[in-house]
Amino acid sequence: MTRRWRPRTLAGQIALLVAIGLFVAQAINFGLLLRERRNFRLEQTTGPVVARLIDASERAARPRPDREREQRGRVRRYPANPIPVTAPRLTEVEDALRSTLAETGMRPGRIVTGLLPIDPADPLLRRMPPKRAERIVARGAELRIAVEQPGRGWWVLSTFWLSDDRDLVWRLVGETAVLYLLVLVPVLLAGRRLSRPLRDLTRAAERFGPGDGAEEVPESGPGDVRQLIAAFNALRLRVTAMLEEKDRMLGAIGHDLRTPLAALRVRIESVEDEGDRTRMAATIEEMNRTLDDILSLARMGRPSEAPTEVDLAALVDAVVEDFRDLGQDVAFEEVERLRMRLRPALMRRAVRNLIENAVKYGGGAEVRLAVAPHGVDIEVADRGPGIPEERLEDVFDPFTRLESSRNRDTGGIGLGLALARSIVREAGGDIRLRNRAGGGLCAVIALPRGARSIAPV
Repeated sequence: MTRRWRPRTLAGQIALLVAIGLFVAQAINFGLLLRERRNFRLEQTTGPVVARLIDASERAARPRPDREREQRGRVRRYPANPIPVTAPRLTEVEDALRSTLAETGMRPGRIVTGLLPIDPADPLLRRMPPKRAERIVARGAELRIAVEQPGRGWWVLSTFWLSDDRDLVWRLVGETAVLYLLVLVPVLLAGRRLSRPLRDLTRAAERFGPGDGAEEVPESGPGDVRQLIAAFNALRLRVTAMLEEKDRMLGAIGHDLRTPLAALRVRIESVEDEGDRTRMAATIEEMNRTLDDILSLARMGRPSEAPTEVDLAALVDAVVEDFRDLGQDVAFEEVERLRMRLRPALMRRAVRNLIENAVKYGGGAEVRLAVAPHGVDIEVADRGPGIPEERLEDVFDPFTRLESSRNRDTGGIGLGLALARSIVREAGGDIRLRNRAGGGLCAVIALPRGARSIAPV
């Protein structure tokens, strides 16, 4: 059983197992019935034949008048075997006759059988019911049996042989169809009833997010499924409470840290050396940015900003203009306007982080917006040193810095890419990094189509 056609749903898999079980049971039943029918047909054939042979043998031992009557009976004597050698033989009938005749004390020589076409004018057919006679002519054959009596010739007699089992096959097919209908329909209904609460639970788990405000999943289905749903509802409440507590703690930490930083910013104004004062101010500003990045990364998944319809091309263009105003070498290819539903402030921050990295480590950035089959790609490329192929994923880990291209002089503590990827993934997309031919790095923000309502303006 391959995965291509195997049902994926619980109800489908239960129905498939039941269907396979029914098929195997019916196949065994068919085999047993076919075997019993063939044994019964063999007994019906060999029993009368043996009786007539015994009767003919006894009459052969009587005076002449009885032997003359024997010639007019259904058993006749021939000097040689009259069955054509080309006629199909039934070895099972020959073996059964030999065994039965041996039990009666007769010791025949050879026993030969042959299947011949039925003569519609056979007198035996006129003694049968018309429907049975028609069925025998259409689907049967004349079974001619020759039993050798060594030194005395051959006893020959004929009967009818109906070897076609189509009626039994069609009857079993009909019974199987009715059985499938009576069993599989209730199984499918029960499976759907069982899988419906599981589907509801799956959808609730997929939609679950901090602050989603979704209602509890109704407890329905069998007892163990209801227990699972109740456990999920309780788990969601605990997770929500933990995240709310984390947000309160982060807010307190941010407030407590920003207050002394603001006090330090005021105090450095009294430093007379301008160089020292500038370095101190830069350090405090870096600490503020680091604190903002840490708090933003920790709060991902519970953003305070609601998704809105924005022009993605205008958003990227505005970020690029901010860098140009600072005198940075950032180029942007103009494209047609694209409308998307996302959180603009967070997406602006993700794009800004990528451009900032490109400017720091590549001296400039080339920004491009392209409609792709999956949605929209925002490409930020540079001509910097790039990143070793085996470390392309490592740079997304928080607080990860590559010493070959990042150092304290360039600033940052390794949160920019981690924060950007968290923002993009929260929007349903992802960020990919690849080294450019000829040197440099290209970071691609891949945003999905459809769910985010992408459409040209």
